[in-house]
Order: sequence, then C-alpha cells, then structure tokens
Amino acid sequence: MLSYTEENYLKALLMLSFQNAERPEAGTNEMAAYLGVKPATATDMLKKLKEKELVTYQKYGKILLTDLGRKKGIAILRKHRLWETFLYEKLDFSWDEVHEVAEQLEHIQSAKLVDKLEEFLNFPEFDPHGDPIPKANGDIPSIDKVLLSEIKAGETCMVVAVKDTSAVFLQYLEKLKITIGTTIKVLELIDFDGSLTIGIEKEEARSVSMKFAESLFVRR
Repeated sequence: MLSYTEENYLKALLMLSFQNAERPEAGTNEMAAYLGVKPATATDMLKKLKEKELVTYQKYGKILLTDLGRKKGIAILRKHRLWETFLYEKLDFSWDEVHEVAEQLEHIQSAKLVDKLEEFLNFPEFDPHGDPIPKANGDIPSIDKVLLSEIKAGETCMVVAVKDTSAVFLQYLEKLKITIGTTIKVLELIDFDGSLTIGIEKEEARSVSMKFAESLFVRR
C-alpha cells in the first residue's frame, strides 16, 4: 500500500504529464515546485517510487511514470474527481471548496466504494470544474476545447472547463455568474493589453484581462 505522500507524487506527475502532452516527463525542480517542496525532498521520494517501479528516474535526469505508476496515478485522480462531483452535486459544496476536501478523500483505498460512488452519481464524465473523470479501466473522456483567449471578436462560445482551479479565480467566476455551460460572446479584443470585452449570457458587457482569458476553456 502506498503512503499518502507517495500517492500525491504520482498524481502530481500525472498532472504534469497532462500539461505537457508532447513532453510527458518532468524534472525534479519542476516536480518540487508543483508540490511546494524542496528539490532534495522530492529527490528522496522519487528514489522510493523508483524502488517500487512506479517511476523511471536518474539523478539530474527526467522523471517518467511507468505503466504501473500511471495506472495508480489515474486511479487516484479518478477518486479525487468523483469525490469533487459528489461534494458539489449532493452536499452543496461550492466549486471552490471541493478540491481541498477531495484531497483528503482521494486516499480512501476501497475500490468497491469508489465504484459504488461512480454508480450513485450516474457515471459522470466530468467534475464540477469540467475536468474529465477517468473510468475504472483507465480511459479518460475527452472534449474539444480551446482557451477563451483563442476566440475571435464576434464569436460565441460555451464554457466547458477552468484551467485555473484556484479558489480566488473560481470565486471571481461566480461573481461574474460564469459556470460550466455559460455562454460567452467576445465583443471586442483590445490590442493594447490583450484584454477582452465579453458578453455573459444576458448580463451587461464586462472587460476581462488576458490572464482571465487564458484561464478559461471554452467550446465554439
């Protein structure tokens, strides 16, 4: 059985591989920064994961999940996103609250409980943030999406996921009445600073920053 810390490292490596689809490996410093630990601490843990044949790793080299490591990482991610969905849909947690609680619940080991949870939720494909929920067999649903920053003036799109899942950004989205499924029309692109003027459903037009537009996934 893996420790909570070992599971956190596997999930972190999996998330880094998703961010860099063309380069699924990660460096020690990149890994340490993602987890908020010192490089020496990350190195010690990576040695343990290598001994368990969960990662391939050479000192000062790149880190890559083995097939076993990826399988376990996906299982942890599946639990996390199912718990987020349960908290959001059944217990009325807001979408900026679910992540922290799911971080604790994802370490539950009962495979039967996780399967029952998925069945209870009617086999959801995406969590409250629009992220895909891995299936029991490891398959991950996909959806066509682009960043809001890629939408041209005059085009209309629908929010399908958030790239930035920090509480402060999710709270800002709520203030703007933006959630998964919200329709947005890009009214104007400002050349000076890359900001956008957008129309949100039937609300009045608002100006948002380029950082905002690069933090939201939409579908045309």
